[in-house]
Amino acid sequence: MPVIAVINRKGGSGKSTLSTHLASWLANQGMAVMLGDVDRQQSSRTWLRLRPADLPHIAGWTVDQKNILKVPIGITHVVLDTPGGMHGLELAKVIMSTDTVLMPVCNSLFDKESASACLQELRGLPRVASGRCRLGIVGMRVDARTHAAEQLQTWAAAHKVEFVGALRETQMYVRSLDTGTTIFDPHSPPQSADIEQWKSILEWAMDTERPRAPGQAEAAGRAPLPPATTMPPVRNVLTPVPRDDVRDVRPTGIVRPLHGEPRGPVSAPPVSQTPPPPFLMRRPLA
Repeated sequence: MPVIAVINRKGGSGKSTLSTHLASWLANQGMAVMLGDVDRQQSSRTWLRLRPADLPHIAGWTVDQKNILKVPIGITHVVLDTPGGMHGLELAKVIMSTDTVLMPVCNSLFDKESASACLQELRGLPRVASGRCRLGIVGMRVDARTHAAEQLQTWAAAHKVEFVGALRETQMYVRSLDTGTTIFDPHSPPQSADIEQWKSILEWAMDTERPRAPGQAEAAGRAPLPPATTMPPVRNVLTPVPRDDVRDVRPTGIVRPLHGEPRGPVSAPPVSQTPPPPFLMRRPLA
């Protein structure tokens, strides 16, 4: 069951817009999707209450920070809307069950600085560091044809994270949050230009069969990264070590290879007979 989390520490970055539209697209594709609201403001839960009953159903779910509830039976996809400022144990709990992280970032100094700190913390979590959870950047409130989008792509490449698409600023997203609808729902007027912008984001988010290697970004026009199965296995303490890599540490502190040298007895260095300095000598008891 794929779990997609929309994460950014900075408030107002477009997390609720991104998460509600992802859930709506999945529902319109016939998927049994659940929108989990980790945000204390319960923005997504409020949006679900406004959603018309005749639209494709999206299951709601409030995630308690102390008691993480189980996903209801029958759900095939999960989208998590997270709060701003999430870090530490709260962030680690969310990542433990997440397969894909989408981070909405605006092209401003404060947004990119906040996103940089969040990316650094995410990369320190085991699931992200091992490549089991992917990271992707979505440019928010920028047109993909503008210089602002190019700046975000350059910033993402410098941080070695994939830039998966950009969404322009439009009042359609504001109205959708107020009415419980999205541009993917039948009630919405045709928005071909905006739907086209979602194409690369949706393709990347749904591509769960080929996880990306951590710390690498796919530049435009470059061949996709190889599957994770082609990467060499990570050696741990239980993995047998080849004999050529074994080193023999003798009591003398000299490191010698086992092969290519005789293994005769090695004498310890002679003990110095020089008496210790006076300040190290123990004084006799009075």
